[in-house]
Amino acid sequence: MKRVLEFAAKSLITGLLVVVPLYLAVLLLLKAMKSVLTLVKPIARLLPESVPAEMLLSLLLVLVICLLIGISVRTAIGKVIRDRVEETFFERIPGYTLIRSLTQQLAGSSRETAWQPAFVEIEEALVPAFIIEEVEDERYTVFVPSIPTPFAGAVYVLDRKRVHPLDVPFTDALRTISKWGSGSKELIASMDKAKGASS
Repeated sequence: MKRVLEFAAKSLITGLLVVVPLYLAVLLLLKAMKSVLTLVKPIARLLPESVPAEMLLSLLLVLVICLLIGISVRTAIGKVIRDRVEETFFERIPGYTLIRSLTQQLAGSSRETAWQPAFVEIEEALVPAFIIEEVEDERYTVFVPSIPTPFAGAVYVLDRKRVHPLDVPFTDALRTISKWGSGSKELIASMDKAKGASS
């Protein structure tokens, strides 16, 4: 029964991580198509009535705009503009930076240091956790997840000496937490390796 519940919980989380962004992307695409509909109406009137020209042309226009924006943000100037927009607008939205970091970690991107797997010392034990941010005065803000639900838990601010960052993929740490700690030996090996390299 425990394995069935574990499988169901993991499957639900995985499904949500796939369906919710896809659903939001489709909604945004439909909204964008509706907003450019008036621009394509004159061209659509030139085509036969049997063709759903307004919808096709508005979809094509939205895709072209997305393509042009995608190309532009890959240039040096585009990256600067994107970073400036993120700093001045998006990062002011509560939770944006954290959600961006989480999705980048799930996608395997190492650009963000937030949500880095770690072991933290709480009382006399090592507890799996995620580093959320580094505080300037030699402390870390860490999130200690509940087992087996990795996205519920408690937040602690701990001294640096009590936090042991792990050089493991985010998904490996997530898997260990969702399996009630099974697989912790790989995380411990990573911590011991890091300690050996620093000594």
